[in-house]
Amino acid sequence: MSRYTQYPGTTVLLEPRYCGSIGWYCAMAVHEHCIVDYGARFDKRRKLTHRTTIADVNGRLDLTVPVSHIPRTADDGHRPLTWHDISLSAHGDWWNVHRVALESAYGRTPYFEFYIDRFLPVYRPDVVERMVTLENVNRHIDREVRLLLDLSAEDSVTPAGDLIDLRRQEPSLSHCTPYYQVRASKLGFIPDLSILDLLFNMGPESCMWLRDNIKTYIPTWIQ
Repeated sequence: MSRYTQYPGTTVLLEPRYCGSIGWYCAMAVHEHCIVDYGARFDKRRKLTHRTTIADVNGRLDLTVPVSHIPRTADDGHRPLTWHDISLSAHGDWWNVHRVALESAYGRTPYFEFYIDRFLPVYRPDVVERMVTLENVNRHIDREVRLLLDLSAEDSVTPAGDLIDLRRQEPSLSHCTPYYQVRASKLGFIPDLSILDLLFNMGPESCMWLRDNIKTYIPTWIQ
């Protein structure tokens, strides 16, 4: 169990996320085990799997990774598309757009320069050829975030204990203590952002903030 576990003997099943929200990581942290389900059927309406929200100079900003799907083969038959099958698109040089947006939004935060190198492999011009799939991008970012938050870097292989299915929900904190944000004096505190917002602003103190505020996360299955 991690330092955050509040529901031992449970496995939470989550939808994949690109630079997941603070609430998404809260849902991961409070349960003893976690599985991010890339085997779920692809649904183009589920935009959060390849979209995240940060805070730039004007407030909330959505960043979206354009995607397509891996060409089907005869062996695939009528198998439905899953998130495993979703590949990256090169449309709009999105990796450059996202990198510049992150630099603009967080370049003056206390911990940007210490953490950004962990995520830069996603924001290089060869990312489409090198990482190929959305899953690889999401897993790379997720692995780095988990290491910074002192969470297990790997998913459980199979469910253990009670299975909590949150795949059709977007977990969030009911309320939380505002943490330091570099533009709070201008914009006020902006909640429900990507976990990158917390990390770049708070650095190692993110773990302490998460531990103290995770108590406000009440899973819908016990509400």
